[in-house]
Amino acid sequence: MVDCWSDDPEERPHFFRIVDRLKKISGRASNIIENMVSMMAKHANHLEKLVDERTRQLNEEKERTDKLLNRLLPPLVTEQLKIKTSVQAMEFEEVTMFFSDIVGFTKLASSSRPLEIVALLNDLNVAFDEIITRFDVYKVETVGDAYVVVSGCPKLNGIKHAGEIASMALELLSHMFFFRVRHLPDHQLQLRIGIHTGPVVAGVVGVTMPRFCLYGHTVHIASKMESSGLPHRIHVSRESRSRLVELGGYHLREKGQVQIKRLGLVTTYWLIGKEGFDKPLPDPPLETLEPLFETLDVYYAS
Repeated sequence: MVDCWSDDPEERPHFFRIVDRLKKISGRASNIIENMVSMMAKHANHLEKLVDERTRQLNEEKERTDKLLNRLLPPLVTEQLKIKTSVQAMEFEEVTMFFSDIVGFTKLASSSRPLEIVALLNDLNVAFDEIITRFDVYKVETVGDAYVVVSGCPKLNGIKHAGEIASMALELLSHMFFFRVRHLPDHQLQLRIGIHTGPVVAGVVGVTMPRFCLYGHTVHIASKMESSGLPHRIHVSRESRSRLVELGGYHLREKGQVQIKRLGLVTTYWLIGKEGFDKPLPDPPLETLEPLFETLDVYYAS
């Protein structure tokens, strides 16, 4: 452009020379084949960058999908579902199950707005979900105020399942000492917990919204332990107590006898502590203290 501005016409470049110089500047070869090869090379480089970017996005999306699936189903089950469309039901000789619910939840729900109840349950479950990540357990389901957890299924862990559930139960119960309801800050929730050890059958039910479910008498007994317990207490079956004694370090007290379907009257226990566990636990309501003093024998698992 500067050369073309020259005042002397003789110094101004000829149009053919201008064309040649522009071709060199733009990198375009005069040969059509060379020009085509150059354009294809540029296009290939662009495609390579585009493929790398799409691959990165695909991997990120796959990771997000896997995380979501692992929240809905156990990782071992999701891996099987990726290979085949169904998962065969599995039998587990011994697991430990945890059931809990909020005492007086129906009354609390009737005196609160629906949005307040949703916020309460969300706050409680988020707190519980964070706590159970510290233990080798799997959250089975949450229905209303009920919270169900299992250890030893689908991931086997020897006889540690009873200790994992017991330690987790103490942590959850201790959290109730600090947990407060947003719309009722002066109200302390009362948690009732039941634990039982026994065999179960596990399987994935459904296709549209598959669920990992547990079946067997163990589920019924664990639920019975919870419903026949007391607020702010961990009610433990005889089978779970035996495993905790074997593991050692857990403090238990005999509760008495409970009527269990197909088993009759069975002796059950309270889990009241663990060696090295120094976090505060909420006190039971005064009206529920009398049954605790019926027996003063304390069993220290060692």
